Amino acid sequence: MEQQELRTSDYLKGIVMSLPETPGIYQYLDTTGTIIYVGKAKNLKRRVYSYFSKEHEPGKTRVLVSRIADIRYIVVNTEEDALLLENNLIKKYRPRYNVLLKDDKTYPSICVQNEYFPRVFKTRKIIRNGSLYFGPYSHFPSMMAVLNLIKHLYPLRTCNHNLSPENIHAGKFNVCLEYHIKNCAGPCVGLQSHEDYMKNIELIKEILKGDTQRISKLLFEQMQELAANMKFEEAQQVKEKYALVENYRSKSEVVSSVLHNIDVFSIEEDGEKSAFINYLHITNGAINQAFTFEYKKRLEETKEELLSLGIIEMRERYKSLSREIIIPFPLDMELNNVIFTVPQRGDKKKLLDLSLLNVKQYKADRMKQTEKLNPEQRSIRLMKEIQQELHLERMPLQIECFDNSNIQGSDAVAACVVFKKLKPSKKDYRKYNIKTVEGPDDYASMKEVVRRRYKRAIEEESPLPDLIITDGGKGQMEVVRQVIVNELNLNIPIAGLAKDRKHRTSELLYGFPPQTIGLKQGTLLFRLLEQIQDEVHRFAITFHRDKRSKRQVASALDSIEGIGEKTKAQLLQKFKSVKRIREATLEELSTVVGPAKAKKIQDSLS
Repeated sequence: MEQQELRTSDYLKGIVMSLPETPGIYQYLDTTGTIIYVGKAKNLKRRVYSYFSKEHEPGKTRVLVSRIADIRYIVVNTEEDALLLENNLIKKYRPRYNVLLKDDKTYPSICVQNEYFPRVFKTRKIIRNGSLYFGPYSHFPSMMAVLNLIKHLYPLRTCNHNLSPENIHAGKFNVCLEYHIKNCAGPCVGLQSHEDYMKNIELIKEILKGDTQRISKLLFEQMQELAANMKFEEAQQVKEKYALVENYRSKSEVVSSVLHNIDVFSIEEDGEKSAFINYLHITNGAINQAFTFEYKKRLEETKEELLSLGIIEMRERYKSLSREIIIPFPLDMELNNVIFTVPQRGDKKKLLDLSLLNVKQYKADRMKQTEKLNPEQRSIRLMKEIQQELHLERMPLQIECFDNSNIQGSDAVAACVVFKKLKPSKKDYRKYNIKTVEGPDDYASMKEVVRRRYKRAIEEESPLPDLIITDGGKGQMEVVRQVIVNELNLNIPIAGLAKDRKHRTSELLYGFPPQTIGLKQGTLLFRLLEQIQDEVHRFAITFHRDKRSKRQVASALDSIEGIGEKTKAQLLQKFKSVKRIREATLEELSTVVGPAKAKKIQDSLS
């Protein structure tokens, strides 16, 4: 049981740490796969992380966190989109532990009541009695604006009386204040017919569905006509109504309010192994289904084939009867009474972009999770990327990189670092004292070191690298090529890493004559090559400094009578530098070389 909890904890941690820092909604699932919580967030990663980063007080939240077995999420464009989508999913799944429902607070909707003279009002309760509900509205002022618009355009009753034909004919009611201030046309006493009232209700339904263009055009024409007749006060009143309609039409929603019963699909491939498909279903201007899934490729299926399979799978699974399907590219596929659309602009293009955003984020997250569970997977992907960029015959399982270090030719050294499966193999690092070169000649030094290393590798039948990288440009690459190809007759690819004037990795060179391989800074591959270059430079510089320090220590001790090579080695091993030897006490020196030599050393260096 404890092992299972540990595995679950690691799994959830992997998901949380790879969440995007964008607006969206998140869903928590229990061990049975049931959604137990839906929440919204301005920043998905920060919000979900807060559930797992602290100990919660006893109560609902602690119970919720203890029962989370899986996490799903949907990325949206804005916070308001997250609000609407969250509410749709809460209504759809009715999660058991949803904190937002503990005080029965949800987003309001507009109800067209199922009665003889229907009322139109805002509500937070959905009663399945045949009434129509529009919304929910995350932006309260927008909802009030449309209610206000309806109130002024089409006066409706607000009373709770049972206005049945029998009650009205019996004269049970009297007009109220709303009639006298012209907010109601008096259907309770027969001053407005049922037919006329229901015509207004049908127009109100069109407004609530988002079809306000006709109303807007009518108001604009009325405003123009009143202004032309010099009725400016009345024209101003109509202008205010027109402004309300335009404001309502332009408000932000998850999707356009005029889009209804549409399926949206997008696809993203992961090399030769997998393809990810995102499915969105739009009803009444809002997303009410969202799902991303993965296909494992068995053959060399095309994106078109995989997307066609995905469309059939999702429409069957969700029993979709949508007459329109939005897709990213044309398909050779026909379905009865279905139109396929490849949008280029407008609201449908925004929908497709949202689907693509979700499928790309899902792919990135899956790759991160896979690499965390299997770190070698990341190395394999990067090695394949290097192989593709440089057109290598095989993956670079072993990479060796060289660098020189000297100051005006003194203490010239070189270093070789080895990366196996893109991990530093420090036991295979090698340091080289330059033996045959006098003066500051980096090219000749590189030739000597490469010749020594691979001549010995051939003699000892040691494994040869799959790629050699020089810490330098075209000149260094050429001298390595002369040794590897012309002298040793080896077939090892050679690349060069050049730096800019600020000594930062700037470009990768490959081929003869060398060509610049375009690498985007900040990518995993660029950072890997930067790491290799920094590592060989660090190793060479450290070796050079150690050699120079030893020489300086030896020079300072050479002038002291009675101090031989053995004594110098003992002092160097103990104190590391002349400065520390000079600062040492007589007692400290005596423990290494004895009292007599300690006194000579202290007198000479003081």
